[in-house]
Amino acid sequence: MLTRRAAFTAALAALGSTALPATTATALPRAPAAGTPAPHATPPRPAPSRPAGARSPGRPLAATLPRPTGRHPVATLSVPLTDTTRTDPFAPHPGPRELMVQLWYPATTAPPRPSAPYTDPGTAAALEVAWGMRPGVLAAVTTHARTGDLSSLGARTGGPGAGGPRTGGRPAPGTRTAVVLSHGRGASRALTSGLAEELASRGHLVAAVDHTYDAAAVRFPDGRLVRGALPAEPDDWDAQDRLEVAVRAADLRCVADALCRSRRPLAGVAVRRVGLLGHSLGGAAAAEAMRLDRRFVAGLDLDGGLFGTTVPETGLDRPFLLLTSSPDHPTWARWRAHHRHWGRHLHLAGGGHLTATDVPALAHAAGLRERWPEPLYAEFLGTLAPARAAAVTRAYTTAFFDKFLLGHRRPLLDGPVPRYPEIEFRWTRGR
Repeated sequence: MLTRRAAFTAALAALGSTALPATTATALPRAPAAGTPAPHATPPRPAPSRPAGARSPGRPLAATLPRPTGRHPVATLSVPLTDTTRTDPFAPHPGPRELMVQLWYPATTAPPRPSAPYTDPGTAAALEVAWGMRPGVLAAVTTHARTGDLSSLGARTGGPGAGGPRTGGRPAPGTRTAVVLSHGRGASRALTSGLAEELASRGHLVAAVDHTYDAAAVRFPDGRLVRGALPAEPDDWDAQDRLEVAVRAADLRCVADALCRSRRPLAGVAVRRVGLLGHSLGGAAAAEAMRLDRRFVAGLDLDGGLFGTTVPETGLDRPFLLLTSSPDHPTWARWRAHHRHWGRHLHLAGGGHLTATDVPALAHAAGLRERWPEPLYAEFLGTLAPARAAAVTRAYTTAFFDKFLLGHRRPLLDGPVPRYPEIEFRWTRGR
């Protein structure tokens, strides 16, 4: 039987230099069934010839993220954060752990600035090569957020602290909740921008973390572009999972330190309740951070196998939602058996492993159907239309954090509803 990562890694190898990052293989939450052919058995299809009148290869199609549905305009900015209490185990030279954090927040008014870029040019180019996208596609992505502005940011956790947003970019009055967001292995904080925008438009501050040396690429303010450096196929996946999840969980706790400190908090507002949201391996990191740190009052795992953590054996004593698209996984079954508080396992029919990210919205402009092997495309993007996949994911994600961070009643989480027939309630605990 193929390992949970081997089939994906083999498919990427077949794609060569235009492959998705092999490091993303840890995202797979399950092992393929015995006898399932490796996706690389289907060779990559060549890009179709361009019909008359089609867009020039030098002018990529523009991809637009689904518009946020909340009442707040959204602003965003990225800030560096250094944890001087830890030595980065992945860095080529010993030094403190350095992160980039993108803040998305509900603004009082839309700042009079241009729409925020999807990501910086260096990270965009690295993602396009690593994920097999058409060159230039990410530079053409349209966001719905304006570029915010923070002054006098301290770069070290526990240091002098951070200033608040300047006039025009201040978080809306009453912003007191935060969601810390963790991306999948080999991915980027950029690839969950749509979900971050949605949460911010609903009144939550979102802090999306780039896990340095794990993310495909991370740009720092001094100009450094740090590329992912994790092994694609380590000798001992269990040990590697434990290491990576431990580092990620510490990253999330570092961000919580900066958000919740009493003197000049990171976003300039006094955050009172913090939740965790993670996709793929980010979901495992969210669970582990909750196990270690009671400041996190609720967590949501988007299709992430619970690798590298003892949570499947211990459960959690705070609300946790598992929203999946992949078939059931042993770590999920063990978590259900041991969870000790409000919990749900919801399954999205027709979804794929990347459904909760921006990738479905980018897929057409990025040419992924032509560039990825068909089995890979089907498994990771599913069959739901991108707009529908985003609508369902956003509805349940915002309902969860509205309920447990803001204290609002959200009947959507009580049981199946006709509005979202794609969602199956596979397991429930508590009201």
